[in-house]
Amino acid sequence: MTKNKDKNIQIRPPVVVVLGHVDHGKSSLLEAIKDFKITSMESGGITQHIGAYEIEEKGRKITFIDTPGHEAFSAMRARGADVADIAILVVAGDEAVMPQTKEAVGHIKKAGIPMIVAINKIDKPTANPEKIKRELAGLDVLVESMAGKIPSIEVSAKTKKGIPELLEMILLLAEMENLTGDISKPGKGLVIESYLDHQRGPVATIILREGILKVGDVVGSSSAMGRVKGLENFQGIAIKKALPAMPAIIIGFESVPSVGEEVKVFDNIDEAEKEIKEKKRIVFQQDGSSQDKKVLNLILKVDVLGSLEAIEQVLKILPQGKVTINVLKADAGDIGESDVKLAMSAKAAIIGFRVKANPVAQKMIDREKIIIIIFDIIYELSQAIRHLLEKKVAPDIVKVNLGSVKILAVFKTEKNRQVIGGKVVSGRVKKGDLVDISRNKEKIGSGKIVQLQKNKKEVDEVLKGAECGILFEGNIAIEEGCFLEAYVEERRKGEL
Repeated sequence: MTKNKDKNIQIRPPVVVVLGHVDHGKSSLLEAIKDFKITSMESGGITQHIGAYEIEEKGRKITFIDTPGHEAFSAMRARGADVADIAILVVAGDEAVMPQTKEAVGHIKKAGIPMIVAINKIDKPTANPEKIKRELAGLDVLVESMAGKIPSIEVSAKTKKGIPELLEMILLLAEMENLTGDISKPGKGLVIESYLDHQRGPVATIILREGILKVGDVVGSSSAMGRVKGLENFQGIAIKKALPAMPAIIIGFESVPSVGEEVKVFDNIDEAEKEIKEKKRIVFQQDGSSQDKKVLNLILKVDVLGSLEAIEQVLKILPQGKVTINVLKADAGDIGESDVKLAMSAKAAIIGFRVKANPVAQKMIDREKIIIIIFDIIYELSQAIRHLLEKKVAPDIVKVNLGSVKILAVFKTEKNRQVIGGKVVSGRVKKGDLVDISRNKEKIGSGKIVQLQKNKKEVDEVLKGAECGILFEGNIAIEEGCFLEAYVEERRKGEL
């Protein structure tokens, strides 16, 4: 890290985020850069996905953030642009500007950071970079060859073509931006990935924005705190301190911090505890009448907290007009005994994403018949939760019209019963049917057909065109000229 005039203000590496449409080669490009600059011969290699890595080009370092590509991870990609200094917009040269391309452009513009367009898959015979540039112009992304100011590089993740030029452009933009970090300030960074390691406990990857982070420091976010017991670089190699813009793995949190939270260094545990806010429960409610709604209690267990954010986005778009989703607990790690006990006490369903239940928890689940659903695909998880919501919805009572009778005569009236005669003018009527009574096309009452006669013989049903005698029971006095509208009430599956 190069020093500025003030010895505490140092030139720091740029943090770069790669955005673009799914399948346009973001991951392939990141892997190609990794392979190009970090060989398997280097000590440590990269043994696991931590959400970021660092390379060195011409003696200068660059940090890359690896953001998920699935559309459900829109919020993570948006935050990726927020933490980054430079964005690379990847567009496949053999395809076109797609929905996530437009979304990525929006995130980059909102973050207000410089952009480089990487036209990928240039090795393909059908690649047409000029077409891509014209389509980008429609999004107000004007590259330099189209009289704009945004640099564009033609690259191939497959052949590594254009990668040196891309890295050179990143360093040029970084120099123009004059990116610095103040190492005299308390360390401060952003969590970009976190999970629970069964051997090491809570683990978080952060990008340090300013200050220095050291082993032994007290750290805290809005939901977790602890003392740094171990610090590693992106390759999993132990380090004593992390500098601005450096991806660092922290071991020592007491619980798993949420992705996107700011992590700060505190002077002591007491100071950290004062600032830590109680972790909020995620409760999805649409209006103030939620007290009258039914509630679906859920416990969410996920592989990493990045997945949790995607699931929360899915839950928010599920209809909750009739049933409210209430997430009692949401964290990373396998399903344990405490999760099952909470599910038992709150009558909650356990939803797992790329996790499993430990043996003790599984025995409790089987014994207590706890609802548990484990998935690998977010769309399937969404469908299952929708099904659980539907089961909570009360069935709809639907009125099915059967037939209409015009009243021709009233023979006898006593208390709440009448003997009347009429003609079936539509459909059919049956003994036991419920009826609405209308006069001059307005409903005036309701009742029931107790008995039916046709040709002075008792029958169960009379069809259109036939006259009949009716023993009516109801709350209204029927007159000649009224209509009886026969119907039945059916219970149908409630809709969300």
